[in-house]
Formats: sequence, C-alpha cells, structure tokens
Amino acid sequence: MIGRWKTSLAAQLVCFTLAALILSQGLTFIISWNERSKALDDAAKSEFFTRARTMTRLMGTVPAEYRKQALLASETSDSRFWLTDQETVDAATWRLQAVAAFSRPLEDFVDLVQVFSGHPANPQVPDAARVAATNLNEDWRTPLQNLWALPQHAKYVYFDGLRGYGLLIGLDDGQWLNAAFYPQQTGGWWTSTSLASLGVTASVLAVIGTFIANRIARPLRDLARSAEALGRGENLPPLVEEGPAEIRRTAASFNSMQGRLHRFVEDRTKMLAAIGHDLRTPLTSLRLRAEFVGNDDVQRKMLATIDEMQGMTEAAIAFTRGESTDEETRAIELEALVGSICDDQADLGRPVTYIEGRKLIYRCRPDGLRRAVRNIVENAVRYGGEANVRIRSTVSTVDIVVEDRGPGIPDELQEKVFAPFFRLETSRNRNTGGIGLGLSIARAVARQHGGDIAFSGTDTGMQATISLPRDGQVDARPARALRSWSFDSTVARAISLSKRACRSSPR
Repeated sequence: MIGRWKTSLAAQLVCFTLAALILSQGLTFIISWNERSKALDDAAKSEFFTRARTMTRLMGTVPAEYRKQALLASETSDSRFWLTDQETVDAATWRLQAVAAFSRPLEDFVDLVQVFSGHPANPQVPDAARVAATNLNEDWRTPLQNLWALPQHAKYVYFDGLRGYGLLIGLDDGQWLNAAFYPQQTGGWWTSTSLASLGVTASVLAVIGTFIANRIARPLRDLARSAEALGRGENLPPLVEEGPAEIRRTAASFNSMQGRLHRFVEDRTKMLAAIGHDLRTPLTSLRLRAEFVGNDDVQRKMLATIDEMQGMTEAAIAFTRGESTDEETRAIELEALVGSICDDQADLGRPVTYIEGRKLIYRCRPDGLRRAVRNIVENAVRYGGEANVRIRSTVSTVDIVVEDRGPGIPDELQEKVFAPFFRLETSRNRNTGGIGLGLSIARAVARQHGGDIAFSGTDTGMQATISLPRDGQVDARPARALRSWSFDSTVARAISLSKRACRSSPR
C-alpha cells in the first residue's frame, strides 16, 4: 500500500484530498463544537434560572400540602426540585443531596425513546464518588442580578466539574427550595450522522480525485512510454495533444522534439551518403594516378592506403545508415534469435557453445540486435578462441552473456574500444583487425534498445554482457532443456563426438 501511494498520482491526490478534508472537518468541528457547547450551556442555564424563578413564585401561591406534588410534576430528566426546612450551608453536602435527587426516578415519566425505538432510555445520573471528589474548594456563590431578579435570597454552586448546576432559594415561609440542573450529554463530535456525512463526502472526493488524477496521468503515461520508445529508436506516431493546457503543451513539445530528432538523423545520413558518394570520385582519381607510379613498392603502398580509406568511408556510411534504419520494433523469441546466431557460427566451424535458459518473448528490433550479438560473438571467437553464450535474467535487465578464454581487455581501454575505428589489434591488416566499428555498432544498437554493453574479467577469460531493459519483456515461458553446439575445426574431432554424448548433453 505504501509503495502504491508513492508511485501512483491518483493515490497521492486522493490521500492528500482526504487528509485536507479530515483536517478541515476536524477544525470546523472543534470551532463549531465550542461555539455550540457555549451557546447550549448559556441557553440551558438561562432556561434553568427561568424555571427556578417560576417555581419560586409557584411555591408562594400553592398550598403547603400541594407543593411537593407540584415540584415532582415540574421535574425533567435534566432538573430536580425538592424542599428542605433548613438551609444547607455546606456545599459538599448539598452536592450529595443533588446526586440522590437525580438517582430517584421521575414520577409519571413517559419514556418517548422507548415508545419510538423500543429500547428504554438510560438517563445519565451523576456519579457520587466523582461528585464528592470534584469542586472541593468551591463554596456557594451569589448569582448576578440579571439572572435572579426576585426578592428571595438565592445562591448557586457547581458540581461534577462545571456540568452540574444548583440553586438554593429561601422562600418567604422559611423553607428552602432546592433546584439542581444536570444536562444529559448528547454524544461527542463523531456521531453516526457526522461519520456518515464524512464518509459520503470522502467517497465522492475520492471518486472525483481518482478521475481527475487518471485524466492527468494518462497523457503523462503515454508521454513516458513514447519517450522510452523514442530513446530506443522506435518510430512512433505523434502524441495526441489532449488534457489540460500544460499537458497539451508538453505533448506538443515532445512531438516537435521527435520531429526534429528524426530530421536531424535523416539529414546527417543524407550528408554522409553524399560525402561518401563524392569521395568515390577523388579516390578513383587517386587510384588511376597511382597506376602511373613507377616504383612498385610505392605504388603498392599507395593503393593499400586508398583501399583502406575507401573501406573506412564505406564502413562509416554503413554504420550511420544502420543507426538510422527504420526497422519496426516487434516481439520475438529472444532465445531463438541468439540461438540462430550461434547455429550460424557453429555451421561455419567456429567453436561456439550456446546454453539455453528460460525462454522469453522480447520486444526489440531483431536485425539490429542480431547484428550486435553477432559482432560480440565473432570478437570472442577471433580474440578469445571460443564463445560461450547464454541469456541471464536479473531484476531489471535481460542480459546476453558471451564468455571467451582470451586475454581480455585492460581496464583503461574498456571504454576506448567502443570508439569508432579503434582497434586493439595494432597491425594494419584488415583481415585480422577489421575496420574497428564492430563494438561501436554493437553498443549503438544496445543503447538504442535502452541498454548497454560492459566487459568484465573471469577466471578463464573475459565476459561481455549486452544488458537490455526488462521493460521489453513481453512474456516468460517455461525453460527448455539445455542444448549446446561445440564444433572443432578438425574433422577428427567432429567424428569423435558420438551420438550418445550429444544426447547426454542438456538440450
């Protein structure tokens, strides 16, 4: 889940939106709850004082034998009334009397909760232990004039913190009217209604956020795929310029860049082809003039130099054309392609061994990749005496590994060998040293596919690795048995390979 959040634009947008929603709703609830609590508390106290004033006036008009019944009839779930003959001086004692008053049930009480829901209401009763332990240093206080405008003496006290509120009023006949108020708590911030509202809002925002993020991410994903394919030399149609203005501008810029790159490669290829064509005329003229040189040794050297210049020119043009070839990228069996190259080399009598591994389908330009692998294999046979080829899969790459038994390449030259026309073989014999473009072509092809070529030493020789990105892998199939080719240049060795040995070798 964490990995998905880090890599998905939709997941991040939805998470940030929901976090902002929860934070804003929380702050709103805190502010509104404080204001609501204060307003409800002020309203409840005002109503309680009004009721207490009404009951005080009522006690002055109701006969003594009906006072108790009148008080019981006036009680609610939040308020209690009772009469005492003497003033309760100790506030702590009065608080415990209030707890006892709230502990007795209401007379003639109709439980509307039970009537409508079928479940009886559970009125909240002050806890005696908690009431006794709180408000210890608080004594009776005199209410403000605007709250108590009657001539009867009155005083008030808090209990159970600031939740409970009590009044003690001296009546004209010497009795004391006791009034206690203890509001029922309606629940916390996160009620079922608020949670349901938050859930619906979060769901709607999540759907909208996912839609918006996908609408933004889709052209970005297309752009990423097109950029990756362009880096591998694939010819792609222009991107569809849709979405927000920023995305459209990005797609338009990418299309312009792609067009400029194609035009640049095409112009370079045309220029080199023109140079190669124009060089044929002076080279032919030099060859004709060399024929009139009287010194045979000088003539031979001049013709060899002209041939080398012409060969290098043709090779450079072929190399440039090979880089710009509009070959279609398609899915192939990579094992079959590499195996066929080894088959061709083995049919020519070269010591090539191919160990088949797991079979997979890979998207590439087959002709270019075939050319790169063949160059590496031929170099291994030419300079290392033999070539052992296999395909190796890693977490991020698909590697074509070619091992030989040669002396290897010094570390300081492992990068230089990829330079065009660079040859480790110091002689000028093109039959043994070549032009010096084989590794340059191989690396160009590997990099066009998004990979690279690297050399490393082994205990028995050198290892060349063509690393291709795993993004091109389409499907993996179960591995087949190992097969190998091993041919010797002598007929005697070919005859000595018995059929039993061929069957015993993994295929």
